[in-house]
Amino acid sequence: MDHSQAPVLDALTAYQAQRQLPFTPPGHKQGRGADPRVRAVLGDSLFGADMLALAGMDDRTMSQGVLQRAEELMADAVSAKHTFFSTCGSSLSVKAAMLSVAGPHEKLLVGRDAHKSVVSGLILAGIRPVWVEPRWDADLRLAHPPGPEAYQAALDEHPDARGALVTSPTPYGTCADIGAVAALCHTRGVPLIVDEAWGAHLPFHPDLPTWAMDAGADVCVTSVHKMGSGLEQGSVFHLQGDLVTADTLASRADLLGTTSPSVLVYAAMDGWRRQMVEQGTELMGGALSTAHDVRKAVEAIEGLHVNDRADFCGPGRAFDLDPLQVFIDLHELGFSGYDAADWMRRHHRINLHTSDHRRINAQLTHADDETTTTRLLDGLRDLVAHVGQLRPAPDIRIPDPGSLRLEQATLPRDAFFGDVEQVPADEAVGRVCAEMLTPYPPGIPAALPGERLNRAVVDYLRTGVDAGMLIPDAADSDLGTIRVSVHDVGAD
Repeated sequence: MDHSQAPVLDALTAYQAQRQLPFTPPGHKQGRGADPRVRAVLGDSLFGADMLALAGMDDRTMSQGVLQRAEELMADAVSAKHTFFSTCGSSLSVKAAMLSVAGPHEKLLVGRDAHKSVVSGLILAGIRPVWVEPRWDADLRLAHPPGPEAYQAALDEHPDARGALVTSPTPYGTCADIGAVAALCHTRGVPLIVDEAWGAHLPFHPDLPTWAMDAGADVCVTSVHKMGSGLEQGSVFHLQGDLVTADTLASRADLLGTTSPSVLVYAAMDGWRRQMVEQGTELMGGALSTAHDVRKAVEAIEGLHVNDRADFCGPGRAFDLDPLQVFIDLHELGFSGYDAADWMRRHHRINLHTSDHRRINAQLTHADDETTTTRLLDGLRDLVAHVGQLRPAPDIRIPDPGSLRLEQATLPRDAFFGDVEQVPADEAVGRVCAEMLTPYPPGIPAALPGERLNRAVVDYLRTGVDAGMLIPDAADSDLGTIRVSVHDVGAD
């Protein structure tokens, strides 16, 4: 296929060259009605390219096939059979993938380190989750993707499961053995979904972890905006094999997706595909070289340690690692990642990504260069030089794996939509949770609707909030109270 083409971008150019006049949404009419103060910030070109997909990017019947051609080019770029664009982020895409595999009350194997969007899919669809336990590093207090043996055990115990879902890479950059898990699923004739939201770049360089389609996954969801050059909310989901049909996947996406997709988001994904086909190996090679240099420089800063393969990979840990996710361990300095991230923004206007009780994360992409990384390194050196300005790391009571794993007492949907009450956190111990309680980022729920809360998890979340942890989906973000099911009053 001719990857020099960019069908969406070409359609936008043609629309403007033809001086098309819209009597349709959006109501700003190519920016003419937008507040000049808004245009001064966002730019006239953005408003000029903001148009409908129907009777805008394409005609009323989509006869030009603009979106279809863009999706076909994307599929060809990564050797998938089918590709679908989404302007609602991978949070929607992964739900569409789940609903294409399992329906209400049917079982789906799900790694318990799944993102909250997966849990939202369970709630909306009424799918019965069979949780597959991650690999827990007791020393680093960190979960890695479940191993093939965990999926094997779950398949043996639940032969009626309709499929499986694994998250890889995780927000920490650690990867599952997707090939082995896919082989296990296919032996049983069921599909594997991979939530690869953090892996849009993986197909474009041989030194990166193997991407899901090459490893045998049936459906792969990826966020172009995370590690690619897409705009926020730009997501694609890919399909191969015959265990899930393209019509089924498309219909589930249509059920959930917007009828007013952003052509701006389409255009950015279309252009990113062309960029990566033409320059991807070079760009990703440069990013890997930059990451190597940054890791070496951070490791040379006294008191800082960069987590590498020796920390994250090996027996009982992750299968592989994306080196572009640079996690910096602050344990030796004695303050939390939450406070360090806040200090870096306050003093150096540097925004880090994931932070937890002992780590901060600099996410690198092909957009980074010596200019950005020098500023990062200068900020980190200054952070260490001012270590006395940060409070000692608060005591976050992180449970052991056994206490962290809660009993799934009811379906997530039943608890979420059932009768609930808001009770003091201490009184929630032993009760069935009716909301998601998700430290964010990275967005992996510590407690889900339908899980019975225990003392260890409640103490973990409350001490985490005191230390700076954010739990944005809680009804009470301070976690003084928790929503629980009215009809299930249990004992701890």
